[in-house]
Amino acid sequence: MRVLVIGAAGMLGRKLTERLANDGALGPDAISQLSLVDLAAPHPPDAAFAVDCTGADLSSPGVATRLAAARPDVIFHLAAVVSGEAEADLEKGYRVNLDAPRTLLDAIRGCGDGYRPRVVYTSSIAVFGPPLPDVIGDDHATTPATSYGTQKAMIELLLNDHARRGFLDGIGIRLPTICVRPGKANLAASSFFSSIIREPLDGRDAVLPVSTDLRHWFASPRSAIGFLIHAATLDTAQLGDRRCLTMPGVSATVADEIEALRRVAGDDAVRRIRHEPDETIMRIVGGWPHAFDARRADALGFRADADFDAIVRVHVEDELGG
Repeated sequence: MRVLVIGAAGMLGRKLTERLANDGALGPDAISQLSLVDLAAPHPPDAAFAVDCTGADLSSPGVATRLAAARPDVIFHLAAVVSGEAEADLEKGYRVNLDAPRTLLDAIRGCGDGYRPRVVYTSSIAVFGPPLPDVIGDDHATTPATSYGTQKAMIELLLNDHARRGFLDGIGIRLPTICVRPGKANLAASSFFSSIIREPLDGRDAVLPVSTDLRHWFASPRSAIGFLIHAATLDTAQLGDRRCLTMPGVSATVADEIEALRRVAGDDAVRRIRHEPDETIMRIVGGWPHAFDARRADALGFRADADFDAIVRVHVEDELGG
């Protein structure tokens, strides 16, 4: 099996490639070739199979055609401009989040000769926007309220159409906000959800820009990698023509996050959180969903964390040595 990961230098890309290298297979099929692509060439994992790393911009002319010409059996598309940056830089957001993946779909279709790879596309719960019920079901319409959500929703439609016409075997997974993200804060409007846990656990101060009663939908990085692997090996005939689905997660308020931090790390950690309201962030995240009834994903075997305490413990185990 030949596997291509686009966006392999990002946090999820690195964790996915480590998992693939450790497993050596996707489902019953041994991996023979792993190709990693990002703007800067990703660092190769130690693996028992061939790994090649490329620095390239998917939206640049000829890049998608070259990647598709190698005919990977499974393609993970993880690359994106995150929510806050997509809102601040409209042109960049549409170039990276819409034009680049569409170019990839065109390149796959152009291969012909029956080439039909499994394409796992990482979408987002940002495809949903107001008016929102307290709990969103699988039949709720996508009404994005941000440029990022709009770009993700458009690729979802293209993925569905290309799968319907038999050009590829696609599945789109709408990820919850991934928390706790390791490393430094990024430009995502949701970045604070991780920083108010990550920084105090590391003995540093954190800024909370929203009210503690804000409720959101979360999954750990460990669960996200499980989603990606399961999506790559799932019998997609079970999806019918609805190829995009919302992943299960944990519905929690910021106050729930803080109390989970307190139970794991104590009051000293909680005292490192400083409340500084930010109107721009509050406007963006205030229109995001609060909770989901992800019964389609549940029925298909996707599994998430039990509660927010478990999410914090995953970070402690995976990033802080337990």
